[in-house]
Formats: sequence, C-alpha cells, structure tokens
Amino acid sequence: MKLEKSQLADNKTIQISGSKSISNRLLILESLFNSIKMGNLSNSQDTQLLRKALSESSETVDIHHAGTAMRFLTSYFSIFDAKTTILTGSGRMKERPVKDLVNALKDLGADIEYLENEGFPPLKITGKKITKSKVNVPANISSQFITSLLLIAGKLENGLEINLVGEITSRSYIEMTLDILTRLGIKNSFNGNTIKVAPFETHDEPADVSYEVESDWSSASYFYSFCALGRQTIHLKSFYQESTQGDSAIARIYEDFFGIKTIFSADDHKITLQPDPNFSFPAKIVLDMNNCPDIAQTLCVTASALQIPFEISGLGTLRVKETDRLLALYNELKKIGAETEITESTIQSVSFGEAEENISIKTYQDHRMAMSFAPFCLIKELNIEDEYVVEKSYPVFWEDLQTILVKN
Repeated sequence: MKLEKSQLADNKTIQISGSKSISNRLLILESLFNSIKMGNLSNSQDTQLLRKALSESSETVDIHHAGTAMRFLTSYFSIFDAKTTILTGSGRMKERPVKDLVNALKDLGADIEYLENEGFPPLKITGKKITKSKVNVPANISSQFITSLLLIAGKLENGLEINLVGEITSRSYIEMTLDILTRLGIKNSFNGNTIKVAPFETHDEPADVSYEVESDWSSASYFYSFCALGRQTIHLKSFYQESTQGDSAIARIYEDFFGIKTIFSADDHKITLQPDPNFSFPAKIVLDMNNCPDIAQTLCVTASALQIPFEISGLGTLRVKETDRLLALYNELKKIGAETEITESTIQSVSFGEAEENISIKTYQDHRMAMSFAPFCLIKELNIEDEYVVEKSYPVFWEDLQTILVKN
C-alpha cells in the first residue's frame, strides 16, 4: 500500500466499529448464557473467526491468527462435558505461549493436552464438568488468560475464585470483563489480588440483556496520531466518556504529550479530537504503558515523527503478540529516522535523524504495525507492506483514511 505524502483534511467524521475486546467477550458469554442481544459488534477478522469457531460442529477448530480466540476458546471448550476439541491456529499462533492458562485450567480439573510443543498450541481439549472453584495464577500474565477464566466462571457449578500472585498486568482489561459480567447479572468482586465470580443459576438469568458495543479505542488511537501530526480536527463515533476500555487512556496521553483535546458529545456519543494551537511539546515523554500496551506502537511513531524523545515501559506483553512488537518497532522506526534501544519490557529513543529516501514498512503479520505507521504519510511518502493485515482488527482502515487525507 503506497501512501503518498498528504495533508490532513479538517472536520472529517469517522464511524469506527465496535470494540474487538468487548465484542469477543460478549460472543463467549452469549454462547454460554443465550440471553444477550448485541449491537455494533466489531467487524474485525478476529471477531468473525471467533463467531465462526463458536458455531463450528467439527472436532478441529482453526482460529488462524486470532490470539484472543485461542485464549478464550481454551477455557470455553474445557467445560463442555465429554466434548473433544482440537484447537489450532497459524504457524505464528503455534509460537504464542498458553502454558499459564492451561496450567490454571488443569489445576481446576480440566483435561488439556499439547499436541506438538509443550506450552503451545495446538491443544486437545476434552471437556469436563469442573467443580473446583479456587486457583492461583501469576498476576503478570496476559489479562486475556485471566479474562478467559472469568468468562466461564459463572457457568461453573461452584463459581470461581482467582488469586493473582504478584503485580497485576493490564488491570483495566480485567475490570472491563468484570463490568460486562456485572451488566449481565453475574455477581463478582475484585478485592486486592482476589477475584471472585459467583455461579450463575439458571433461574437468575434475565430474559434478555441488550448491549450496545462501544467503538474501539485501539482503532481510535491511529486518528489521534493523525491529529497530532496534521493539527486538524477529527470527529469519531461512537465513544463514551466513562469507557471500560484500557486503551481509552489514549485521550489523556495525547492531551498531555501532544496537545490533542478530546471533547465528548453525550447526545450522539461522538468525540472530537481538537489540537491545541498553543501547545508546547514536552522535552521528553516518560510513560508506563502497562495498562494499555496495544497503543504503544502508535505513540512511538507519533513521538518519532515529531522527534520528541521517549522512554516507554510496561511493555513485556508486546514480545508475545502477533509478532515481537518491540523488535519490530526497533527495526521499522529506524526507517523513519529514529534509533531506539529495547529491553524485555521497554523501548526508548536514542537519537533522531533523517528518514530513509524510500520508506517501506514491514508489518510482520501484525495489524498494528501497519496502522501505527500510516500517519507518517503526513511527513513523507511511504509504503506499507502486506496492507491486508489490518483485516484482523479494522478491515476498512484504508478506506477510512481516504476520507481524512488530502494529497499534496
């Protein structure tokens, strides 16, 4: 995908589809409890793959690159008594660890086998009735592992008590899950490092619960980047001021470091991204993104384009995403003139120079690499390799971009 050097059009409006994180949680819960009416579901490939997997009748379920689906379905299939499922995925999926989740499920009594490499998919899951109700899990594992357990917790005969051992990673995503459970009438609590979910008796089930999915803040992050570089107003729909999505932190981050104010309209759930013309950029950005690691790539590209030094921590989970995102950033930021240093959980800028003459950004089968680098077209023409990776979370991203860009 060739992106010509462009300017940002003023006062354009984009409708972003529902949050992938919320949609995927609701699909699992709807399948378990059959009482949820959902609106504005995500149109992402991940959500479509999960929906297909939930309706699959064959023994083998292939979720391709959909990491969320792999994690959520591991717990989901483990509670269907006597049902055997082979859960597999792409080559990269077979490199993404699931051991901590599988260990927790086994501790509860689940029957799960590794079919190839210990600790990694594919998995053979033989469903069982789970009666154990307490489990200890490391607190610093992916929040999706914890959410996977929470989504089935209300369906367990004795509910579930999870003791998180150590410092919690991505707490906001756990709280999002618990908020959804509460709205569906599933009683829960989160005190200290202990989460409790009560069993959800059939007679307690509401006749119907309607859930209108808020648009995806992760997808919104790319437009914050465009706004920060292009200094024009952008409107986005449909977002809520009291959001449960961890990536809603993008609003505060971009106001603090790039002078992009977020104005909420309660009437039509529209947000306006408005650049402050008198804003003074900081000497350096120092930030812990432990609670919102998925927007770190966007931030790094924005800061590099503006040549603002940065030091970002709390990014340990990026090593085991669609690709090693820290290494990918290290490689690709060089092409736009930014030298960085990375550790297991941090990235910081070292120096800034001129961008390459013919920039071609590798995407590493990672949707966020493609979209986070796209705003650099406001600085210089560039090519995005394998642009179709955006289908994973935002299939119409390139079409939406055409509505906000004016070619020079």
